[in-house]
Amino acid sequence: MLERLKELSLEQALDIPPLWLLICVLLGWAQARFVPVGPPGGPITDLLGGLLVGGGILLILLAVLEFRKHSTTIVPHLTPDTLITEGIFSRTRNPIYLADVLILTGLLLRWEAWLSLPLAAVLVLVLERRFVRAEEQRALETFGPAFEAYCARTRRWL
Repeated sequence: MLERLKELSLEQALDIPPLWLLICVLLGWAQARFVPVGPPGGPITDLLGGLLVGGGILLILLAVLEFRKHSTTIVPHLTPDTLITEGIFSRTRNPIYLADVLILTGLLLRWEAWLSLPLAAVLVLVLERRFVRAEEQRALETFGPAFEAYCARTRRWL
C-alpha cells in the first residue's frame, strides 16, 4: 500500500476529501462561534445532528471494512484493484463521501450554524467534481461492463 502512495503527486497527496471536510467544518464552527444567527436549535436539532454524525461515522466504518476485506485502495487518486459491490457499497457507490456530508450537516446542526448549512451542498459539489467523476472514470476504464452494471443498479449517493 505504501508503495502505491508514491504514485501520487504532492498536489494529489494534499487534495484529499478529509481536508475538504475539515475546511467546511472549520468554516461552520467559525460561523457558529463568531456570527451566531437565528433561533436556538433545541433538543430535536441536537438529536438530529447527533444521529447524522453517528450515521456518518458508521458509514465510514462499514466502507473501510469492505476496503480491507477486498484488499484495495481507499485513496481517491489511485486506481482500485477490486470493484467493491457488496456490503454498504450495494446501497451507495460513495458511502464515505456520503458520510462526510452527513457528518458536516450533523455538526452544523449541533452548533446551530444556520448560515453555514449551504456548505453541505458545496461539499457535495466539491466531492463530486474533484473525486467522484475521476474515480468513476478510472473504474470504468479498469472494470468496464462490470462497473457499468454496478452503476445501473446502485445509486451514486443515496
